[in-house]
Order: sequence, then C-alpha cells, then structure tokens
Amino acid sequence: MKYNKYGNKKVEIDGIKFDSRKEANRYAELKLLERCRDITDLELQPRFLLQDKFKHNGKAIRKVEYVADFMYKRDGEIYVEDVKGMKTDVYSLKKKLFLKKYSEYIFKEI
Repeated sequence: MKYNKYGNKKVEIDGIKFDSRKEANRYAELKLLERCRDITDLELQPRFLLQDKFKHNGKAIRKVEYVADFMYKRDGEIYVEDVKGMKTDVYSLKKKLFLKKYSEYIFKEI
C-alpha cells in the first residue's frame, strides 16, 4: 500500500484509486446512495475554473482550477464535496474562491 505526503494510504475501489481511506469510504457511501436513488449523477474529480490563463509582461500565467472530490445531485440541488484530513493554505484559498464564484452549489467538507 502506498502512502502520500500526508501519511494517507492509497486505496482502490471499483478500479478507482483514492488518495485516502476516508475518501474511498465516502465514495462507497455515495455509490450506495446513488443505488438507492437518494442522489444522482455522481461525478468524481469535477474541475472548476477559478482564474483563466493570461499573459503578464509577455509571460504566460497558467489557469487556476479547483478540483473537488465529488459532485452529485440531490433533491434538485447540486452538491460539491471535498474529503479533507489536512487543510492546506492552498486548499483554503481555492475553497474561498470557489465559494465566491460558484455560490449556486452546495459545498460540503467531509
């Protein structure tokens, strides 16, 4: 079993590799909810553009994206989830930008 830089064990379920046991367990829960039709349209690793790429003084600056762990629909609402053990400064900043730009989604931190 492999470990990442935060000491999490990589786990594989349904042929999908997850960065932590916590994320894999949440995936299993969401799959069960989808089978019971409590949620629909489960998506893994959805990407959200926070800042377009641009040029500054002739130098290309890359786009900034937030990649969540899961997205799904429940009761007509769209939920975006992130499973976190350790909240980095970069994550905290991207979360704030996401919440501002994508306020139509319900954001959950697990």
